[in-house]
Amino acid sequence: MSLWERLQSVLVAASAVAGTLAGLALPIGEAAGHVVLPALLLMLTGVFVQVDATSLGEARRAHTVVAASLVLNFVWTPLLAWALGTVLLGHNPDLRIGLLLLLVTPCTDWYLVFTGLARGHMGVAAALLPINLVLQLMLLPLYVMLLGGPVTSIALGTIVQAVLLVLLVPLAAAVLLRSASSRWAGAGLRERVLDPVASASAVPLLLVAVFAMFAWQARTVVEHALAVVTLLGPLAVFFVVMPAVSTATGRALRLPRSQRVTLTMSTVARNSPIALALAVAAFPGRPLIAVSLAVAPLIELPVLALISQLVRGRSDAPAG
Repeated sequence: MSLWERLQSVLVAASAVAGTLAGLALPIGEAAGHVVLPALLLMLTGVFVQVDATSLGEARRAHTVVAASLVLNFVWTPLLAWALGTVLLGHNPDLRIGLLLLLVTPCTDWYLVFTGLARGHMGVAAALLPINLVLQLMLLPLYVMLLGGPVTSIALGTIVQAVLLVLLVPLAAAVLLRSASSRWAGAGLRERVLDPVASASAVPLLLVAVFAMFAWQARTVVEHALAVVTLLGPLAVFFVVMPAVSTATGRALRLPRSQRVTLTMSTVARNSPIALALAVAAFPGRPLIAVSLAVAPLIELPVLALISQLVRGRSDAPAG
């Protein structure tokens, strides 16, 4: 894990604070608002550049863990997200939508890092990435319309357009970059140059997007600070329930330890960058949704780091 990745949670928090202060002190809100979505789209392009579709072959050889991951990510988690939002955030529709967008989008990037740290099965983890990405593209509009309820107040077509912009445009750009680099420079140069550059740019672009988001919505952040804090409750419940459910599922299915680890990390990690980009594109008039998603990594990343260390610690413990 690079220094950027180890410090990501701290850097995101610092960017949020710096952006809020800058937005309150300087007249940069409108200009900053035009930076958020392009920065996120560039970041997602870099993430998708690193996706290798050839890893799908591993999914056929580990169909049990893949099936368990899909059920937990795309059936159980949306229902849990709806229940948490209804029970704990029923008074705040924007936070409910933010929570839903976050929880129904399985991670397609940094869960690989934490899976490696926890000594999970990296082949299966990589195989799950393109599957999760495609299913997000197909199911996100349905989740928002079916589980968001009347508070969404947005046409299905608008959500579909936002999903196409946020996912398909970076994905298409990434495919073109990989194809062009392989054709003109060879796969070796792509692996030595394109992939490392894409990986190294992800965190800086996320920090730019977070800074611009909070500068753009600085007054919204200040006015609704207490409301955003209430999001911590359902997030805490999710990050306690999901590791327990995924671990129990892995044991019930008698999965090997490395696959149980992969199942846990792939069902706990969420895709806040994609959810944030979608919120900016689909709900431009409701900034609290995007603000709540910008805060989410501050909770998620330390939790993932803790889980990876706990799982690795158990595997290192001597049998007794």
